[in-house]
Amino acid sequence: MNKCPITYQPITDRKYSVDGLKYLHPKLTDLSNLPYTSREQRLESSKRAGKMSIQGVQPKLSARLRLNESRFEIVDKYGTFILKPQSDTYKELPENEDLTMKMAGIIGINKPVTGMVYSKDDSLTYFIKRFDRYGKNKKYCLEDFAQLTNNTRETKYDWSIDRLIPVIDNFCTFPAIEKIKLFRLIIFSFITGNEDMHLKNFSLIEQNDIIKLSPAYDLLNTTIALSNPIEESALPLNGKKRNLKKSDFLNYLAVEMLNLNNRSTNEILDKIQGNLSTLHELIDKSFLSKINREQYHNILGERATRIFN
Repeated sequence: MNKCPITYQPITDRKYSVDGLKYLHPKLTDLSNLPYTSREQRLESSKRAGKMSIQGVQPKLSARLRLNESRFEIVDKYGTFILKPQSDTYKELPENEDLTMKMAGIIGINKPVTGMVYSKDDSLTYFIKRFDRYGKNKKYCLEDFAQLTNNTRETKYDWSIDRLIPVIDNFCTFPAIEKIKLFRLIIFSFITGNEDMHLKNFSLIEQNDIIKLSPAYDLLNTTIALSNPIEESALPLNGKKRNLKKSDFLNYLAVEMLNLNNRSTNEILDKIQGNLSTLHELIDKSFLSKINREQYHNILGERATRIFN
């Protein structure tokens, strides 16, 4: 039996579940393969790099959903989705990111519409709906923490988690609320093996005159993607990038730096701990290979033990 690459639901005679298509768009009843192989998508990404503003380390394409034609269309401007094909360097990045973003949603992290679509060669491409777009080609104001701290792609690692907090204090409409969100995101990134949460992976968005943390993006288990990871965090916490302990998160970050009360901290921890079995079940349902599923289970189990025991 097959499974839907958008919802992981079991399916029989089709590529996507009804729920998966409706999640992508309420009126969508079918979805065609992308008209490119994964290699062709990477080539397209290189060709279009100078015309698009979303280029990073991973190959990316801008796209729109053509509802009447049941397909994604690659575009240079006014895209409402970002597509990420298979990498020729790191295995199963779309499967990895899609799984991790689904896990984030389970523990209460705000996330956009995400999923995977089949390509011409039947490889899977990850998609994420752009949360900074609305109406007809309108944009919300969105700035990442590198921009807000006068850093660049070259200096996006030259910071610390501690120094993210003044950014929230200085710019957010309701800093206390956003600090709770930040704590949840940092804990989740740690237990899911994400060692690449640099300055450009945190952003503020302005909507309805309120400035707040944007929905999450670029969440994936980099520990299983890299062959020999040596760090546990892209930005140091309490002066450390590895061998992080429970006290670093709960005493130093939550209490000393974020000034969170016990109720807020415990609600976040209880939500994560109460859903650990669900996260492990989702790993088993995912499109990761058996070896990567096993590694993900191990990392999640070991990191959760450090936080909750």
